[in-house]
Amino acid sequence: MTRFLQYRDLVQVLVARELKVRYRRTALGFLWTMLQPLLTMAVLHVVFSKVFRFDVQNYAVYALSGILFWNFFSQSIITSMNSLRTHASLVSKLPVPKAVFPVATVIAGVVNLVLALVPLFALLLISGHDISPAVLFLPVSILLAALFALGAGLLLSPLAVFFVDVVEMVGVTMTLLLYLTPVFYPMAILPERYLFLVRLNPIRSVLEVFRDPIYYGKVPPLSHLAVTVAVVAIALVVGIVFFRRSSSRIPFYA
Repeated sequence: MTRFLQYRDLVQVLVARELKVRYRRTALGFLWTMLQPLLTMAVLHVVFSKVFRFDVQNYAVYALSGILFWNFFSQSIITSMNSLRTHASLVSKLPVPKAVFPVATVIAGVVNLVLALVPLFALLLISGHDISPAVLFLPVSILLAALFALGAGLLLSPLAVFFVDVVEMVGVTMTLLLYLTPVFYPMAILPERYLFLVRLNPIRSVLEVFRDPIYYGKVPPLSHLAVTVAVVAIALVVGIVFFRRSSSRIPFYA
């Protein structure tokens, strides 16, 4: 942690660069952070509320909260996984902790997520959905989501340097995980024989800790929160240990 504090200026520069690169040559810039999930939510609202017609009260809020979480998680995974390859020249030349690169991408993702909460809360007000004091728990939910994404990023970023095929494999896996995570559908609509697939998905636990204060207006139950903290801790520890053991070899492959 002390070493990271020494390089906090570099982390700030990398975060700013990540945000600028993401919206370079776009007319709307950061507004896409707000518009993209809204457009996705509108499509899902038509498809699932009007066409397939499953009953979810205020489905727009349910879907949008899930979309915001998934966008943050998937983009953080992909960008942190590619961060060492993207900054290969810096990785091989600068005597800095290699972990600053995936850390910066996840922090940039958090900034985007916070901006994307603006239209979500506007939707809550417009739709008349109750805003509970439990939303004050949301910073904890975001922190847990960020640490979970960081753990995965620390694990995958060296692998992406050593084995290029990992990038393609993760892309396919993220698509599969999207459908195994109740981002835009409630678990209640799933046949009983398939529920175990969703319940075994660790991303679901982190998603529900994020969605509970927003949609259900409650702080996640202690038992569920304990499971999520354990999942996040395992992901973070595994990511840190693997990254540390791999960091000395990274400059030779980057």
